[in-house]
Amino acid sequence: MYFSTLITFLITFFLLFLVSLSSDLIQDSCENAAKNDPNLSYEFCVASLEANPRSPNATLQELVIISLELTISNAKNISSHIEQLLSLKSFDKHTKIGLQDCLELYSDAHSTLLEAMENVKLKDYEGADVEISSAMDASTTCEDGLKEKKGEVSPLTKENSIFFQFTVISLAFINMFH
Repeated sequence: MYFSTLITFLITFFLLFLVSLSSDLIQDSCENAAKNDPNLSYEFCVASLEANPRSPNATLQELVIISLELTISNAKNISSHIEQLLSLKSFDKHTKIGLQDCLELYSDAHSTLLEAMENVKLKDYEGADVEISSAMDASTTCEDGLKEKKGEVSPLTKENSIFFQFTVISLAFINMFH
């Protein structure tokens, strides 16, 4: 009985130790990334990665893939959101054209991020860096286009900001490899 209790305790301790290490990897990686890029939110980085069920046991290489998967998913979700906005709401001509431009930007960003993922899997971090940097421009170009008309309020400010954060995280993690 004593022996089985000891074994159970040791296994539990070991598992908690592993979870602690992986959580430390996320926090350390996000802290390092935030130190190197003032645009990166440490809190957003940690919360995003810790929310993924694969993150607790992930290596840095796997965190790069997870962060990129989050970015790809976000680009696709924004495209869907823009399609909903265009179908459900009536906007003035300028905003409608801006949303259509944003839809194209995020569609292109999604494709570009898929290419970046292939580069990451091939450990071509410089190629992935170029692709993600290109995709990152979707958020700022979209936001600038929607605010081009004086006094106009962008209906995508929050989405653009979140996408920008995801791309910054992906870039920062990739830059840890080269």
